[in-house]
Amino acid sequence: MALSLDDIRHLFDTYGSMAYSGEPVTQLQHALQSASLAEEAGASRESTVAALLHDLGHLLNQQGETPSARGIDDMHQYFALPFLRPVFSDAVLEPIRLHVDAKRCLCAIDPAYHARLSADSVRSLRLQGGVFDAGQARAFLAKPYAQEAIALRRWDDDAKDAQRVTPPLGHYLEIAASIALA
Repeated sequence: MALSLDDIRHLFDTYGSMAYSGEPVTQLQHALQSASLAEEAGASRESTVAALLHDLGHLLNQQGETPSARGIDDMHQYFALPFLRPVFSDAVLEPIRLHVDAKRCLCAIDPAYHARLSADSVRSLRLQGGVFDAGQARAFLAKPYAQEAIALRRWDDDAKDAQRVTPPLGHYLEIAASIALA
């Protein structure tokens, strides 16, 4: 079953006020901040929508607040894809699918990156397979959309500011509508 843009709005309206895994923002604030950071960086419409929707799997596969603290990896990077595949191209879907592996890669290639991770991101990193070794990092970087996923990961990491002001959800859903398939 495909999610319509109205369905996506409904998910955010219904569950967006949930805390974002031990961070000082809600699921909706995190999504809007990620999209806002992408837009401010001059990212493509597809990357901006990927930033908005990268954690939609948390809303579709609810495991309660901070599942990583209970040893749960909810596989959110995959969970939303079947619902989004009929609606968006790979330019949106692949950065979403790859954003967890982008964290694993960044920890391997950027010595300062791991130290910037929040406590929950460090906890979830272990559950998600840990830091890539050099070969895994090279293989990841060779994938299509790896660079978009790395950019998304960095926006994701910075989208945890309880005071940050963003455009409303409707602004980003309009962008999503402009790139939606058929």
